[in-house]
Amino acid sequence: MRRMLLALALLLAFGLAAGQTLIYGVSGQPSSLDSVDSQDGNSLVVSAQVTERLLDFDPGTTDLVPALATAWSSNEAGDVWTFELRQGVTFHDGTPFDAEAVKFNVDRWNLVDHPYSFRNEGKNYVPWGWVLGGPRDEGGIVDELVITGPFTVEFRLTQPAFLPTMLAAVYFQFDSPAAVMLHGADYGTPGVGSVGTGPFTFVEWIEGQQVELAANPNYWGDVPKVDGVVFRAISEPTARLAELQAGSIDIAVLLSADDVQTVANDPNLKDASASVELNVGYLAMHQANPPLDNLLVRQAIAHAIDRDAIVEAFFAGRGTTASYHMPPAFAGDYPVWPYDYDPERARELLAEAGYPDGFTTELWYMPVSRPYYPAPQPIAETMASYLADVGIQAQLLTEDWTTYLSDYNTGKFPMYMLGWNADYADPDNFLNTFFGGTSGIDQLGWDAPDVVEALNQARQAPDPAERERLYAEIIGAVADEAASIPMAHNVNLTATRANIDGFIMSPLGYSSVSLNNVTKD
Repeated sequence: MRRMLLALALLLAFGLAAGQTLIYGVSGQPSSLDSVDSQDGNSLVVSAQVTERLLDFDPGTTDLVPALATAWSSNEAGDVWTFELRQGVTFHDGTPFDAEAVKFNVDRWNLVDHPYSFRNEGKNYVPWGWVLGGPRDEGGIVDELVITGPFTVEFRLTQPAFLPTMLAAVYFQFDSPAAVMLHGADYGTPGVGSVGTGPFTFVEWIEGQQVELAANPNYWGDVPKVDGVVFRAISEPTARLAELQAGSIDIAVLLSADDVQTVANDPNLKDASASVELNVGYLAMHQANPPLDNLLVRQAIAHAIDRDAIVEAFFAGRGTTASYHMPPAFAGDYPVWPYDYDPERARELLAEAGYPDGFTTELWYMPVSRPYYPAPQPIAETMASYLADVGIQAQLLTEDWTTYLSDYNTGKFPMYMLGWNADYADPDNFLNTFFGGTSGIDQLGWDAPDVVEALNQARQAPDPAERERLYAEIIGAVADEAASIPMAHNVNLTATRANIDGFIMSPLGYSSVSLNNVTKD
């Protein structure tokens, strides 16, 4: 009897260990699980466990590693890239992953008139524009994708580009063609989720609360060490930390930097932060909203805000004041931001612009903490106080995060806070995202064809020194026009329960982590 009871106890213990679910605390719910139609980390960290890319990054680094592609090469000019695809992989619905599946996905992102792009029904694939310039017929660099074998595809570009690095960006995850065709424009929404080849499968999305995934026992790579993952939306950093301390979640991202010592002093917690993160937060001024179309007014705003004081007050020693719109890890001979905190100069510029008594405007802030802005509302309140000191009365406003991400590049927000976490480790991913193609016009109301042309030249320049020269020219132009104010870089506080192992934070941010090798004891 004693042996039977011991065996039963061991069996139960094993079953409990094997049946563990990982609870991941994020700052908000996803906007979509159709990855190329989403723009935010809360969406991408979920979808990236379900749907996969051709290439990935080695955990904790920005080094490229094979994923759904096993090899890649280019012609001498760098404008034709060939990818060999991983064989023997199927989507969760049984659809084969092959060259036809890759072409289906790329074409729906790249071709405006593709029958399954659903652009007329609300999908817009903004990240395809950020990274690859947009659809083919709107200036994008991907001319066509050609199938050259059952498991071989060829990307033919309109210009040379470092395509493998671009395609490793977390957005470009491949979905089951059958699932996309079945669900149409609803693909990626809460009632549908997504269908990929990844280590976890979609189970349920309860709006405003959580998304549940289950381990994929047939995964082609390392099979997950837990039975499932639940992503819980917890908007406030203090609430995420409290739930982590209570043991109701296992991982918490984007915690307040003020809680570093709290985590360090708690034997039940571990600091799982990255050693460096590639991000930048900025304050945008959309020139479609007068008087922000006046250069003197924008320069006044740049002088009015004490960026150093904001970093000191809200980043708890983990942030640095930004000199330009990309991380300091991208070293180079670049001009630094020329507008020091000088409220008296700000008042002079306002008077010169015809606003001696200031003016009234709106300052929009995101409703969720982000890697580059750990406490958006208090930071916005502080910015508004600096602006008020020089006569600018800024009404503080916010809205639902998904709506915010749709509205910021329409001109609705006169001034707004936003930022960027790297998709891949290159200045192009920052500068081209903010100022390339139509981004300057859409996001800032700033028409700068010389900047757009310099960015296109930098993408094609094989000489690193020439790229650096062009980037310096672009950074200088942004500063001269005070087109957007770079605010800060940050290393976010991420923590786990002490019984969590195998979690590796990425320098590209929390949306680029893999969870299949995480264990929960």
